[in-house]
Amino acid sequence: MFMADFLTLDKVSVYNKALQLSNYIWDIVIQWEWLPKKTVGEQWIRSIDSISANIAEGFGRNGKKDKIKFYYYSKGSLLESIDWFTKAKTRNLLSNDQIEFLAQSFVDLPKEINYFIKFTNEKLKY
Repeated sequence: MFMADFLTLDKVSVYNKALQLSNYIWDIVIQWEWLPKKTVGEQWIRSIDSISANIAEGFGRNGKKDKIKFYYYSKGSLLESIDWFTKAKTRNLLSNDQIEFLAQSFVDLPKEINYFIKFTNEKLKY
C-alpha cells in the first residue's frame, strides 16, 4: 500500500474549515483597537486556533479513544469561541457581514465536528 492511499490532515474537511475560520477571525481581530484586542480578541484567537490545533493533534494520535478525546477538546474550544463571538457582537466589534458569516460558520462547524467524531468512532477498530 502506498502512502497516497492514506488520508492526510490536509484532506480533512473539518480541519480545513476550522483553520480557515481561525484565519478569518485573526484578520478581524488584528484590526481592532488595543482594549478589545487585548480583552476579547486574544481570548477569541486562542480558542478559535485551538479548534484546528486539537483536530490536528487528535489526527496524529494512535488509537480511536485518544483521537476522539482531542476532537472533543476541539468541540469545547468551538463553544468557547462562540461565547467570544457573542461578546464581540454585543460590543459592536463586528460588521453585519462578519456577524452573518460567523453565525453560519458556528452552526455548520459543530455538526462537522460531531460527524468527524462519529466517523472516527465507527470506522476505526481500536
